Amino acid sequence: MSDTRYVFDNAHGETRERFPALSDLYDDETIRCLQAVDVAPGWRCLEVAAGGGSIAQWLARRVGTDGRVLATDLDTRFLEALAGPALEVRRHDIAREALPDAAFDLVHARLILVHLPEREQALAKMVSALKPGGWLVCEEFDSLSTPADPALHPAECALKAQAAMQCVMAARGANTRYGRDLAARFLAHGLVDMRAQARMAMWRGGSAGARLFRANFEQLRNDLLRTGLLTQAELDDDLARLDDPRTLFPSPAMWTVCGRRSSDRQPAMRVRANDAAQRAGRHH
Repeated sequence: MSDTRYVFDNAHGETRERFPALSDLYDDETIRCLQAVDVAPGWRCLEVAAGGGSIAQWLARRVGTDGRVLATDLDTRFLEALAGPALEVRRHDIAREALPDAAFDLVHARLILVHLPEREQALAKMVSALKPGGWLVCEEFDSLSTPADPALHPAECALKAQAAMQCVMAARGANTRYGRDLAARFLAHGLVDMRAQARMAMWRGGSAGARLFRANFEQLRNDLLRTGLLTQAELDDDLARLDDPRTLFPSPAMWTVCGRRSSDRQPAMRVRANDAAQRAGRHH
């Protein structure tokens, strides 16, 4: 099952390189955030676009035999072998299909909203799926705010392939700075106890970050070349730089935003009112 709107289809062979790289780069911080919202035995959790399943597995261990984790994705080929008593795997399109209302103590999503043209509808579904008092945790990239600057330090490398990838993603409806917008969107949805932080790293050639870039560039090779922004030789040069430990690549900023649905169940009402006001504004 695949969706051509999504740039990084799980069916592609490079996915087997991407998922381990993402786990190496981000799982520790994701787990610290989930620990901070005090995921507990017996909780009902939803992992949206669960990918390789490493966080869904951690949640299943955390909630124990009395809890339940639902791990969803458009393509569940990397999840199906992980299913067990506490972990259910289900094919689901967050952009087009409904979620149960007020069903989960926690909803977590990492690196999915940035890709979806229907990101606001998907976020609203996640909010509505929370029980009163439940937590929403979203992690998304801002890839635009801090580009490489070779003028500042010659070791920093501005990859032409990365600029071309931004164009390919934008053409598919992605918003590659959406992580920066998340805190404001949580407040607009009426979530309380909101907190947000961003983290960055300087990735070196040969690192997990470089492996992530390589998997992305290799998967999108033909699309990148069709943009006309780089040649085959320039792409090959960029790929070679990803193996050079003397080369530095600023990572995207990963924004982690947490918020809780009010126990009085008012957020959904405020979201509807806010959306209605926005629609009215567009008509004037």
